[in-house]
Amino acid sequence: MAERGLEPSPAAVAALPPEVRAQLAELELELSEGDITQKGYEKKRSKLLSPYSPQTQETDSAVQKELRNQTPAPSAAQTSAPSKYHRTRSGGARDERYRSACNKGLIRIQKEFSLVRIYSEDIHTEAVQAALAKHKEQKMALPMPTKRRSTFVQSPADACTPPDTSSASEDEGSLRRQAALSAALQQSLQNAESWINRSIQGSSTSSSASSTLSHGEVKGTSGSLADVFANTRIENFSAPPDVTTTTSSSSSSSSIRPANIDLPPSGIVKGMHKGSNRSSLMDTADGVPVSSRVSTKIQQLLNTLKRPKRPPLKEFFVDDSEEIVEGIPQPDPNQPKPEGRQMTPVKGEPLGVICNWPPALESALQRWGTTQAKCSCLTALDMTGKPVYTLTYGKLWSRSLKLAYTLLNKLGTKNEPVLKPGDRVALVYPNNDPVMFMVAFYGCLLAEVIPVPIEDAGGQQIGFLLGSCGIALALTSEVCLKGLPKTQNGEIVQFKGWPRLKWVVTDSKYLSKPPKDWQPHISPAGTEPAYIEYKTSKEGSVMGVTVSRLAMLSHCQALSQACNYSEGETIVNVLDFKKDAGLWHGMFANVMNKMHTISVPYSVMKTCPLSWVQRVHAHKAKVALVKCRDLHWAMMAHRDQRDVSLSSLRMLIVTDGANPWSVSSCDAFLSLFQSHGLKPEAICPCATSAEAMTVAIRRPGVPGAPLPGRAILSMNGLSYGVIRVNTEDKNSALTVQDVGHVMPGGMMCIVKPDGPPQLCKTDEIGEICVSSRTGGMMYFGLAGVTKNTFEVIPVNSAGSPVGDVPFIRSGLLGFVGPGSLVFVVGKMDGLLMVSGRRHNADDIVATGLAVESIKTVYRGRIAVFSVSVFYDERIVVVAEQRPDASEEDSFQWMSRVLQAIDSIHQVGVYCLALVPANTLPKTPLGGIHISQTKQLFLEGSLHPCNILMCPHTCVTNLPKPRQKQPGVGPASVMVGNLVAGKRIAQAAGRDLGQIEENDLVRKHQFLAEILQWRAQATPDHVLFMLLNAKGTTVCTASCLQLHKRAERIASVLGDKGHLNAGDNVVLLYPPGIELIAAFYGCLYAGCIPVTVRPPHAQNLTATLPTVRMIVDVSKAACILTSQTLMRLLRSREAAAAVDVKTWPTIIDTDDLPRKRLPQLYKPPTPEMLAYLDFSVSTTGMLTGVKMSHSAVNALCRAIKLQCELYSSRQIAICLDPYCGLGFALWCLCSVYSGHQSVLIPPVELENNLFLWLATVNQYKIRDTFCSYSVMELCTKGLGNQVEVLKTRGINLSCVRTCVVVAEERPRVALQQSFSKLFKDIGLSPRAVSTTFGSRVNVAICLQGTSGPDPTTVYVDLKSLRHDRVRLVERGAPQSLLLSESGKILPGVKVVIVNPETKGPVGDSHLGEIWVNSPHTASGYYTIYDSETLQADHFNTRLSFGDAAQTLWARTGYLGFVRRTELTAATGERHDALYVVGALDETLELRGLRYHPIDIETSVSRIHRSIAECAVFTWTNLLVVVVELCGSEQEALDLVPLVTNVVLEEHYLIVGVVVVVDPGVIPINSRGEKQRMHLRDSFLADQLDPIYVAYNM
Repeated sequence: MAERGLEPSPAAVAALPPEVRAQLAELELELSEGDITQKGYEKKRSKLLSPYSPQTQETDSAVQKELRNQTPAPSAAQTSAPSKYHRTRSGGARDERYRSACNKGLIRIQKEFSLVRIYSEDIHTEAVQAALAKHKEQKMALPMPTKRRSTFVQSPADACTPPDTSSASEDEGSLRRQAALSAALQQSLQNAESWINRSIQGSSTSSSASSTLSHGEVKGTSGSLADVFANTRIENFSAPPDVTTTTSSSSSSSSIRPANIDLPPSGIVKGMHKGSNRSSLMDTADGVPVSSRVSTKIQQLLNTLKRPKRPPLKEFFVDDSEEIVEGIPQPDPNQPKPEGRQMTPVKGEPLGVICNWPPALESALQRWGTTQAKCSCLTALDMTGKPVYTLTYGKLWSRSLKLAYTLLNKLGTKNEPVLKPGDRVALVYPNNDPVMFMVAFYGCLLAEVIPVPIEDAGGQQIGFLLGSCGIALALTSEVCLKGLPKTQNGEIVQFKGWPRLKWVVTDSKYLSKPPKDWQPHISPAGTEPAYIEYKTSKEGSVMGVTVSRLAMLSHCQALSQACNYSEGETIVNVLDFKKDAGLWHGMFANVMNKMHTISVPYSVMKTCPLSWVQRVHAHKAKVALVKCRDLHWAMMAHRDQRDVSLSSLRMLIVTDGANPWSVSSCDAFLSLFQSHGLKPEAICPCATSAEAMTVAIRRPGVPGAPLPGRAILSMNGLSYGVIRVNTEDKNSALTVQDVGHVMPGGMMCIVKPDGPPQLCKTDEIGEICVSSRTGGMMYFGLAGVTKNTFEVIPVNSAGSPVGDVPFIRSGLLGFVGPGSLVFVVGKMDGLLMVSGRRHNADDIVATGLAVESIKTVYRGRIAVFSVSVFYDERIVVVAEQRPDASEEDSFQWMSRVLQAIDSIHQVGVYCLALVPANTLPKTPLGGIHISQTKQLFLEGSLHPCNILMCPHTCVTNLPKPRQKQPGVGPASVMVGNLVAGKRIAQAAGRDLGQIEENDLVRKHQFLAEILQWRAQATPDHVLFMLLNAKGTTVCTASCLQLHKRAERIASVLGDKGHLNAGDNVVLLYPPGIELIAAFYGCLYAGCIPVTVRPPHAQNLTATLPTVRMIVDVSKAACILTSQTLMRLLRSREAAAAVDVKTWPTIIDTDDLPRKRLPQLYKPPTPEMLAYLDFSVSTTGMLTGVKMSHSAVNALCRAIKLQCELYSSRQIAICLDPYCGLGFALWCLCSVYSGHQSVLIPPVELENNLFLWLATVNQYKIRDTFCSYSVMELCTKGLGNQVEVLKTRGINLSCVRTCVVVAEERPRVALQQSFSKLFKDIGLSPRAVSTTFGSRVNVAICLQGTSGPDPTTVYVDLKSLRHDRVRLVERGAPQSLLLSESGKILPGVKVVIVNPETKGPVGDSHLGEIWVNSPHTASGYYTIYDSETLQADHFNTRLSFGDAAQTLWARTGYLGFVRRTELTAATGERHDALYVVGALDETLELRGLRYHPIDIETSVSRIHRSIAECAVFTWTNLLVVVVELCGSEQEALDLVPLVTNVVLEEHYLIVGVVVVVDPGVIPINSRGEKQRMHLRDSFLADQLDPIYVAYNM
C-alpha cells in the first residue's frame, strides 16, 4: 500500500466529480486486470487527482490509520483458521483499492477477475501457491517450443472486444471451483521431487513442451538430467532449447520458392571453405557432419529420447487380419465395481390438492389482472441498477390482451390471417428488457400461438431451430429492431441459416385495442404445446424442447409447493428470464402466486456486482434466484456496502447447485454474509435441465435444524462410475452438496448413461431420470431423439421393463443418497469418456483454475472438451491468455496444469492451447461456446498463441512395434513362394537381339561418328530448335552446323586448354544448343564432358558451392562456359561463396576462331568413358556415374525403339538438360535417331506459362517430354485459364505421349489433375505417362508408343509398411493408389530383391529393384575409388536362385512387379513395374517401413494454408516440416492437425512440428524434395522457423 501512495477515503472520493470517479474506477479495473503497469497507474492517477489534491491529502492520513487497525497479524491467517470456511482475510489492500473507486457500483468488476481474487485469500489456495512455488525453483528440462518474435503480437484484449462481453463458461462453473481443488492440488504438487521420482519409476504422465518466445540457451543444467532421461519417459518440464537463432538459409529469406537448386550434403558444402578439402570432414556416428552445429536444443532433445527399446515381440504379420490397435487398455482388475442392490425409483411428496389452483396459467393472469390490477408484477432496472419501470398485473393483462388481439386480427386479412392458433412465433428481446418480453410471452399464450424465446439474432444454429419449427414471424421491441443489422434499403438482414421472417414490433403504441366484447379463449390446461424452450446440445446443434400447457401449470404448482411461495412475496431474479429457472420462477410462478419479481439483467451485474444484494435489501425480498457466479461478484464487491441486510431471505435458490463445485461458492458466500443476516438454512441449491425442468430443489430449512450432509467422493471411483467415499488420497476427492429432494408429485430413478436404460445399483453413478407431469414433452420435430429422451422405460439387469411409467432423461449425472437426498456430480454434456473411464469437463476446468491461473488465464476462461483421435477420446484444454502474460509464465502454467490433471484425475491431456484474450467464441451471456471452440480447433481456425501437445502420454493404444523375424534365408523365401504358387518377381523389356533393324546407324559404334555421318548424309536436316519465352525460335542447329561448331570447340580445347584425351571438362551453360555443341566438341577432342547446372546469379551463396564441388570432385581440367557466366564465376559475389582463385582454366566459347582439328578423336574401344553424369540425389548425396560409349549407344537405341523415333519425327522437350534421362533426350537422342527436337528451357515457362502447350499445338507435336515441376507449374498456373487456352486455339489432340521424366514414385494425383484439366482442349487421358530411372541406370522404363496403357492399382498401406503388397479395392480404408512407371525398355531386365538377404522375392513382396541392361552405367566416379561400393551397386549377384550368375545393378528404389491381364508387344501377358520409393528415404519407425511421401500427402491435405510438407527422422523422432502460405497466426493451428492426421492414418506419434515460410523446403531440379538437406539445415539452426513444437 505504501508504494502505491495513499488512497483517498470513500468520503474524499464521493466529493470528486462523477466523471473523475468514473475514470478512477476505470483505472482501478485496468490495474487489477493487469492492463497497465503499477507505474503507469500511479502516473495517470496522480494526474487525475492533482486538481483536487488538498482535499485528498487531508483524508489520506485517516485512511492510513484505518488501514493500520485493519491489517491482521502476519501469521494469523495461516495459524489460527478455526475452520475450513471461517477464515481471516489476508489483508485489506485490495478491498481498500475497490472502496477507493467509489461506492455506487462504478467499478466494472469483471466476473472472472472476481473469481481469481476471491480464492487468493483462500487458505487452501495459499497452500497450493506454496507447493507450486517449489516447482518454480525447479529447472525445466524439456524443450520449450520456439517462436519467431513477429508471429504473435497480442493486441490488448480490450481492443478486440469491449470488456463487458467476456465472462467464464456459461454455467459459470469455472468460477467457483478452486477452493475445493486447492487442497487437492496442494498435496498433488507437494514437492517437485515426487514428480521426478514418479517419472523414473515410469509413471503415465509425460508432457510435450511447446511454445515460448525464448531465444536464450537452456537455463537448467542438463548433465544430470540426461542420465535420468536416459531411462525414463519425459516427466518434467524444461527450458527451451533453441532451434531458431542462427542465420536463415538464403532459400528461406524470400517468400517465394527460389529457382530449384541442387543442394549437395550440407556437410560437404560447408566443408569446402578456403583451404579445406573433403577428406578433412569427419562424420559423427549418427551420420551428421561434425561441422554442422547441432543446436543445444536438439542435442538436449536427443539425450531425452534415448529410451530403452521394448523387449522383442515374436509376432508374424498376418496379411488379412492385422490388428491395428492394441485396443483400449484392458480393464484394471482392481478397478472399483458397484456392489449395491438395484435401486428402486424414489417418489417425491404428493402434489397438494389446493382447491383454488387456477385451471391454466393464463387464468391466473386473468384473475390477478382483473382483481388486483394495482399489484406490482415485474420491476426492471436501468444500467446503474436503479428501478426504472414496474409492470403491474393490470398493465400486464391489458397489454397482453392487446397483443393477442393484434396477432390474431390485425396481421394479414380477415380471410387470410398470418397467424393461426398453434403456430410458432419467435421472441427476440434483449436481456435487459424483461417487461416487453413478459407482455409478448403472455400475449402469445392468450392468442394460443406458441412462443419460442431465442437469444442473439444471427446464430446459424438458432436459424435451424426456427426453420424446423416453421417460424415465419418474430416479435421484438422497437429498440431491439433498430439495433438489428439492415440492408441498404432498410430491410433487416437475412441471417445465415435463418428462414425469411416477418418482424412485428410489440411496443404498446403499435398495438390495437381489442373491442369490448372480444375475450381470449382460455381453456383448462391440456397436453397441447404452450411454448418451446431452446437448448444447445454437446455438438452445438440447437433443439427446441416443447412444453405443454399442463406441464407448465403442474411445474408452477410443484415449484410453489416446494418453495412454499405465497401471495405478495418479492423475488429477485438475476438469471436469464427467457429460459430455465429464470423463466419458471420469475415469469410463471410469480404470476401463479401474484408475486413481485425484480429482474436484474446481466449487463447491470457487470457494472454493479452488488446490485442484486442491494435489491434484496431494499425490497426485503424473500427469495433470490442466482448462479454461483453472482455469489462471487457479490463477495468481490461487498466492502462497498457495509450496511446491506439479507435477513429477509428465506430462500437463496442457487440454480447451478447441480455443479459439483458449487459447494465452495455457497460456503464462502455464507461465511461472508452471515454477519449481514443471511441464514444458513436459506441456501437452497437446485438441479434443472431443459428436458426435465426442475429435477430437485432443496426446501427452505427450519432455523436450528441440522444442515444437510456432504458427500466426499473418490475421483477415481467416479471415473469408473462408482460411488466411493474418499479415504486414501485427499488429492483426488470431490466434495458435493445435495440438491434437495425430488419435486412434489414426481418420481426419480438413475439409469446407466449409455446403452439401454438399465437401473443403476445404489452405489453407482448414472443419468438422473424423472417422471412427472412437469417435464418437457418432446424435441420439436425430432421424433427419434424424442423417444430416447422423453419416453424412457427403465429396465432391470435382466433387461425387462420396470413398470410402465415413462421417464425423461435429465442430462445430469448423479445418485440418490441417504434420506432420498439427490446428489449431482456432472452433466452428460460435459462427460469425457477416455479409455473407458469417465471424466467431467467442469472438474478439469476447476483443476486448471486452481493452478495459479491469475497470471496466465484471462478472466478464468477455460474450455475443456474431447476429440476423437485414433480410436479413443483425447482431452483438449483451451484457455484465454492474459495480454500481459509472459511466455515463461504461460509455459510454467501449462506444464503445471498437466501435472495437476494427471495427479488428480489420473488422465493425460492430449493438447493444451492458449489463445489470445477475448478470442474464444461466446454464448449470449458471455460464457465460452464449447462446441464452436471444438469446431475451430478441429478445422484449424482457433489461432492459439501457445500450444502444448502431449500425445506420448495419452496415446496408449498404438499397435505393437513389429519385430523382424530372424533367420529366414533367401532359399527358404524362394521355396516358400514356389510352394505357395507365387512366381518370383521379375520382368523384362523386349529382347534386343530379336528386333530386326535395317538402320544405317547400327554400323557406327560411337555417337561422334554418327554426327559426322549425318553432317555428310543430311547436312541441312535441322536437329535442334531452341525457343524463348515468346515462343519464337532463337537458335537452330542442322547436322552440319552442329558438326562444325563442335569441331571449333574441339580445336579450342587443344589450343587454349592444352588438354589431352581423357581429361574431364565441365560444361557450364544455360539450357540450349551451345551446351549440345560443347558436348560433341569434347567427344571430338577425346575429352570427357561433365554437364553442370550454372549457378543462379541471385542466389550464388546456395548454388555456387555445388558447382565448385562438382568441379573439384570430377577433377576437371577445364571449364567451358559463356562470357556472362565466366564473369560471374570470377565476380566479387562469387568470391564470397567459394575460392575463385583456384578455378581450373575457364574458356568462353562465345567467339570461336574458325579453326578445325586436323583429326577427330576415335576411342579405341566402346567401353571407354563417354561422359560423366553428376546429380544430387534426394537424400542430398552428390554422385557422379560413368557412362561408356557402348552404354550411350545402347541407351539411344532403346529409346529410339520404344518411342519409334526416326528422322521425320518431331518431339518437344521441356526438361533440364544436366543429368539423367533429361540430358540424354536433350543432347544425345536426336543425333542418334535423326528426329528433330524442339527445346523449351523450363525457366522460360516462369515468364510464359502457355509456352510449352502452345509449342506442342503449333508444331503438332505427337511426343513431348517434361518434368514434374513443369507439369505442376501448368496445372497450378493454368488451372483457371482453360477458356483462354481455347480462345488461343490451343488443341492437344495431336499428342500421343506426354511423358514425365522422373526418378521417383509416379505422382498419380498430379498426373490425373493435369489430364482432367486439359481434357477440354483435346488431351487424351491415355497420353500422360511417366518414366523411371535411377543413378545406376538412367532409363529403365518409358511408356513409348506401342504396348498397353499404364495400369494403376490400389495397395494396402498397412501391408506396405511390412514390405508386403496386398491389392485392395478403390475406396478401401488405408489404400494407396500407385501407377505403373511406363513400360520396361528393350534389353532391360528387372528383378525384385530383398535388400538385406539379396535373395529374390515373390510378387506379393516389396523389395529393391535390381536392373540388368546394356546401358547401365559402368560405375561411380568418386574421389576415393571405393571398390566395395562399386561392386555392391553395379556388379552384384543374387545370393540364391540365379544359375546364370547375372550381374545386376541396384537402383536403390523399392518396388514390386505385378502380372497384368494385358498383352505385351511380344504377345505374352504384360508385367507391370510399380515404384514405391527410394530405399535411402524410407523411415524405419516402430519396426515398420514408412515412405515419407505418404505421410506428407496426409499432412498436405489437412489445412488450406499448407503449401508444402516434408518429413524426416532424427534418431527415433519423426519431424514434420510444413510450409505455411497463410498468415503466421495460423502456424500453431497446424500443430494439433499434423499430430492428429499422422496418428490416425499412419499410427505414428509426431515428435517435432516445424512451421516455416514458403520456399524453405529445398527442391532439386527434378522437382524432388531434398529431405536430408532439410534435416541438416534444421539441426544446424538454419531454417528460421516461424514455430517449432516439441510433442513430448
